[in-house]
Amino acid sequence: MEAFVPEQALEDFQKTVLENNPHANMERIRQAFDFAVAAHEGQKRKDGSPYVTHTIAAAAIAAEMGLDDESIIAALLHDVLEDTDTSYETVSEKFGKDVADIVDGVTKLTRVQYSSLEERQMENLRKMLLAMAKDIRVILIKLADRLHNMRTMQYQTPEKQLSKSRETMEIYAPIAHRLGVEKVKDELEDLALLYLDPVGYREITNTLEKRRLIMEQFLQEMEKTIEDRMAKEGIKCKVYGRLKHLYSIYRKMYAQHLGVEEIFDLCAFRVIVDGLADCYNVLGIIHEMFRPVPGRFKDYISTPKPNNYQSLHTTVIGTEGIPFEVQIRTWEMHMTAEYGVAAHWKYKSGPSGHKEGDEEKFAWIRRLLESQQDSDAQDFYHDLKVDMFDDEVFVFTPNGDVKSLPAGATPIDFAYSIHSAVGNRMVGAKVNGRIVPISYPLQNGDIVSITTSNSSAGPSRDWLNIAKSGEARSKIKQWFKREKREENIQQGREMFEAEAKRVGLAMTDITDPEMLPHILKRMAVQELDDVYASIGYGGMTASHAVGRIRDEILRNRAPAKKTELEKMQERADRRQQQKPQKAVQGVLVEGLDNCLIKFSRCCTPVPGDPIVGFITRGLGVSIHRRDCVNYKRDTDGGRWIKVTWAEETSDFYTAELHITSDERSGLVMDVATILNGLNARVRSLNARDTGKGTTVAAITLDVKNAEELQTIVNKLQTIRGIRDINRGGV
Repeated sequence: MEAFVPEQALEDFQKTVLENNPHANMERIRQAFDFAVAAHEGQKRKDGSPYVTHTIAAAAIAAEMGLDDESIIAALLHDVLEDTDTSYETVSEKFGKDVADIVDGVTKLTRVQYSSLEERQMENLRKMLLAMAKDIRVILIKLADRLHNMRTMQYQTPEKQLSKSRETMEIYAPIAHRLGVEKVKDELEDLALLYLDPVGYREITNTLEKRRLIMEQFLQEMEKTIEDRMAKEGIKCKVYGRLKHLYSIYRKMYAQHLGVEEIFDLCAFRVIVDGLADCYNVLGIIHEMFRPVPGRFKDYISTPKPNNYQSLHTTVIGTEGIPFEVQIRTWEMHMTAEYGVAAHWKYKSGPSGHKEGDEEKFAWIRRLLESQQDSDAQDFYHDLKVDMFDDEVFVFTPNGDVKSLPAGATPIDFAYSIHSAVGNRMVGAKVNGRIVPISYPLQNGDIVSITTSNSSAGPSRDWLNIAKSGEARSKIKQWFKREKREENIQQGREMFEAEAKRVGLAMTDITDPEMLPHILKRMAVQELDDVYASIGYGGMTASHAVGRIRDEILRNRAPAKKTELEKMQERADRRQQQKPQKAVQGVLVEGLDNCLIKFSRCCTPVPGDPIVGFITRGLGVSIHRRDCVNYKRDTDGGRWIKVTWAEETSDFYTAELHITSDERSGLVMDVATILNGLNARVRSLNARDTGKGTTVAAITLDVKNAEELQTIVNKLQTIRGIRDINRGGV
């Protein structure tokens, strides 16, 4: 490790700042640099380096994002209030109130401690939204801070690596995406994947490394081909070719059950032009040069994403038969696509740091906060992930106004996005002039009209299961909370008592005069009826309420009573464990129900193979054969978990066979004949001569179990010249 030399660090840092902002006030920034070095003197990071190297690195990231002087200074000082004896007043006096407020905002995001992971996640998200609504720079600096922490995560404990990576994937990367800071989002996702699923990460990186030279050559040739054609057409442009980032490849593998070698559109090209009209001209030329893939064109220029992203997207087939994506945009759109709000945020002096027009740009933050005021942790976290992080669908009102809703949204979500009264009085809906059920999933471009009636009895409770957006669900719950309190209490009490009985919790323990005040304080209510009412209108679930109350009773019981309660809890736990476990895709995972399952492409296990699971923490359990090379060589034993096949499986499973044979004509035909005679479900069959007297072939096929696969192997071994047949991953 190189020794930290403040003068050299300042020189490097200054270079980064001026490259991204030539008009930066380096005198003020140097003062902040020196202040940070002095304030953190003697403090060390996990790798032994001076702590101030972290704040300098975070400030450099903020500079690369194009942030202003106050942001860079605040990034340099973002830990002085929390980790040194520096006061808010000192920072304000030396660097101004704006800087002090930003530093204070960043500090407050991490100070409060919560009793459960769920509460901590909810409040962290709520605090981040509040900070965004006040000054977006707080979150941008927090993203810079998290990005550098992820870059140096190798020095943390395995437990910290997993928890921070999962938090990054679930909170920070989606926030970066929602703010349009795609460069930061992509790197955060790739770094988190490294710790959440190291086996999958290695599988992708190893495959990409093998194909790197071929893909780089393809990128260079295609860049030149497109640029030459545009020059011939008189269009001034710049073409950038790139490989898709690791996590986007991983997601496609996971969603479509593909191996890396089965994903062809690994490359994407950006064509950047000077004017808007050129975008559509380039699109026409690209479609003339290459065959477009039907259904893979999106116009985000006429209908921008909520984070202001604009671009034309199209997927085409190249001359080599390789599909690739082309994104077409202006330079201004490109800066917004790369840096999001940071690309065009021009701060002015003043208490808010906002400029005219920003109120509407970030109105979604305010609306989201307002709609979630009465939500508990579970609902808030769910609704936020749907409203903020999921893909969008764009639909139109009859007047032509665009509404952005979560993917899968229904007419209910549309009605409540217009106004609460429209949703509450809705009795029907039309899409593109045709009557549709209220559960109809809206599609991009739909024109939606809502039929209302003043005599409507209000929303139905079933709507809570149909609505997708947090805004709609929240407004429905508010109506029931306001209009149906007695009904809510009655229904909520029944649900609560049934759940308490299920887990073995007696109502007498809850209503105990000594215990009840503790419970009411924990639930932040005046009486139990408030809890019942909240359950009745959907503000919280019965299981969530009972769980929190049970925890409070266990915490406050006297030792003698607590022992009896613990025995009761143990009995309830045993009953829970005795429940039959549900298989997912034919696999039972020890101790887990309904978890995500992914069959590893490195060894393609099928029923009958001895198997083991790898916990990817947030991305499911990856299933491997016990003779898989990744299982044999992986030293992280704590991440492997016991899994078994269910007694009966009806699914088909992908398997791979690798054949080595004497080189001869007719081999592929013989193999195909055998497979056809067995009615084998073949997905691919590839063969090539090695030039050394042998032929190697790879077969991908779907089978029900290892017995069927072995039958196929036995038949193939009868073919003349076959030397060896084995499966991948061994």
